[in-house]
Amino acid sequence: MKVFLYLTLILIGPVLGEPFEIKVRQLTKGPATHFFGYIGHVGNVPWSGDGRYILAMRTTMLDHLPGADDPAEIILIDTQKDDAIEVVDETRAWNPQQGTMFYWNPHVPDTQFFFNDRDRETGRVITVLYDIKKRERVRVYRDKGMAVANSGVAQKGGHFYAINYARMARLRKVTGYAGTTDETEGLAHPKNDGVFKIGIESGEQKLLVSFHQLAEALRTTGKYTKVPALFINHTLANRENDRVFFFVRGGWDGHEGPKVNQGFVMRPDGSELTAIQDHVGGHPEWDAGHRMIGHIDRKQVIYDVDRQEIVGQLGNPNIFPNPEGDVALSPDGEWFVNGFKHRKTKSSYYVVYRRSDGVSVRSTGFNIGNLASGDLRQDPSPCWNRSNNQILVPAIAKDGKSRQLFVLTIVSDSESR
Repeated sequence: MKVFLYLTLILIGPVLGEPFEIKVRQLTKGPATHFFGYIGHVGNVPWSGDGRYILAMRTTMLDHLPGADDPAEIILIDTQKDDAIEVVDETRAWNPQQGTMFYWNPHVPDTQFFFNDRDRETGRVITVLYDIKKRERVRVYRDKGMAVANSGVAQKGGHFYAINYARMARLRKVTGYAGTTDETEGLAHPKNDGVFKIGIESGEQKLLVSFHQLAEALRTTGKYTKVPALFINHTLANRENDRVFFFVRGGWDGHEGPKVNQGFVMRPDGSELTAIQDHVGGHPEWDAGHRMIGHIDRKQVIYDVDRQEIVGQLGNPNIFPNPEGDVALSPDGEWFVNGFKHRKTKSSYYVVYRRSDGVSVRSTGFNIGNLASGDLRQDPSPCWNRSNNQILVPAIAKDGKSRQLFVLTIVSDSESR
């Protein structure tokens, strides 16, 4: 009876203009650590298409960056069976900040998901497509050319973008997979590496833009007389599948050269490559069309990448004290969440914002201990469900050791009484 009442509550949800609050429930328990990984933006939802399963990882090792001998279990949390956990596979290509780049397949969201792995014989990164109905890997994406793996699935499906995680492990280790094979070592701007596009059905791998091209594009901006060794992170496909945004970076982690952190946008075929004039900071999220939500001048702005200008704003600095936090837009586009860290309190906080009327709520703090920064850092990384009323977040549990998953549920004030 209690379960029925709870489900009725969250499905109704708050109505326009009515205040709401956030209910918190711990989903997983120790002693093992459980986490999803990356931010739930650009359509990256932990819940399966039918809402039954929550995809996550489990590990007992979280005191160093994982290598080839540090596998993590891939698990399904069954919400229809008291959150029972089933181990379905494992990965040897993951890190604490991004996990293994989980994505449900947009064309088969009830049963198929992607994750990254490494070939145990060659050390090359690969991408796996797993089917939970068959309980097996139904496809492995690997190439004899450049070893790259999933960095973002097109929101309407059909393809995913891929980058070189071995190169990132060398140039920005917190985002890469330690010990994987890097064919570009010693090359600052290789012509055969960059952003790739891989067809989900065909498996065809196409290089859309190379580091060599990106170095030339950086020089033409006039900001750089010297371009350091470059890497790419955060390939973000928009909702309409006709744009992809990514950051080109260099000079991080003490590597030689000026620090580069330049946003680019292009079409899915690599054409119309454009450097973004303004730095849309944090980890920006796609709004509808060609607009992104991110941080500029301490404001949570809406930025048009075609017009290269700010066209709107969400809330104000009182509502969003750190607009550069981890942000995610709900699948229906009506709700927005900003997760940010506070070093003094050693906590993450979440601001949930209803776009229709600007009503917002800030959560209580979630413990992150001493993991606000560093290779093992605990980012806020909020992730929406498909019903637009729950958010999955990570935090250190009450045991003070293990990292666990928590569910934030949006309920109206009247319904919570």
